[in-house]
Amino acid sequence: MKKIVLITCLTLLTSCAELQQIAENLPQTENVGLGSLDFSNGLKEALTNGVEKQVTKLAKENGFYLNDKVKILFPTELQKVEDGLRKVGLSKLADEGTKMLNRATEDAIVAAIPIVTNAITEMSIQDAKAIVLGNESAATSYLSQKTTTALTAKLQPIIKNSFTKVGADKIWSNLISKYNAIPFTQDVNSDLTDYNTQKTLEGVFSMISVEEKNIRTNISSRTSSLLQKVFATQD
Repeated sequence: MKKIVLITCLTLLTSCAELQQIAENLPQTENVGLGSLDFSNGLKEALTNGVEKQVTKLAKENGFYLNDKVKILFPTELQKVEDGLRKVGLSKLADEGTKMLNRATEDAIVAAIPIVTNAITEMSIQDAKAIVLGNESAATSYLSQKTTTALTAKLQPIIKNSFTKVGADKIWSNLISKYNAIPFTQDVNSDLTDYNTQKTLEGVFSMISVEEKNIRTNISSRTSSLLQKVFATQD
């Protein structure tokens, strides 16, 4: 009997030793205990924070105009208008034209937030996990792909109306008329609605990318245990 017990113990000890060796040789990962739903919820929390923290800032007065990262300047084809006005002492008018471009955008940006947050809500678990483990702009690229068409359709008419609301249409008409009156210049005529819409979208995704990069690289910005667990997997 004692021999049987001894043999059994030796067998168990040998098995345990082998299991321990196998366990030690297994790759160690930091996402043990994380399910696909954790990846999804963590990413959605991070992106929602980004929209609320960054994009909402753009909707405030001077949200675009005083933010050098997204400030809308004269389109390339109208740069000569700005230069021409400044050369003849009309810098104040040129500055006002730039300000009105940004005012129209700030007026429209509120409408972008629900479209972006809805895309975040509808994100699949598979997409969320791929984004978390993707490159540093994976989430921003995903949202741009999913929302650009809807955002353009929503924002374009608002921006067009905003030009009238904030007086940008009159200012630009006056500005371009002043420029066209300058001797030896070629007359210009530009519809700024499409240009402003595109710049608005660039501003939205630029600010989302700021928050995405922050959450990926700055551990202190992970303000919940879920965010800490999920984004630790890509550190």
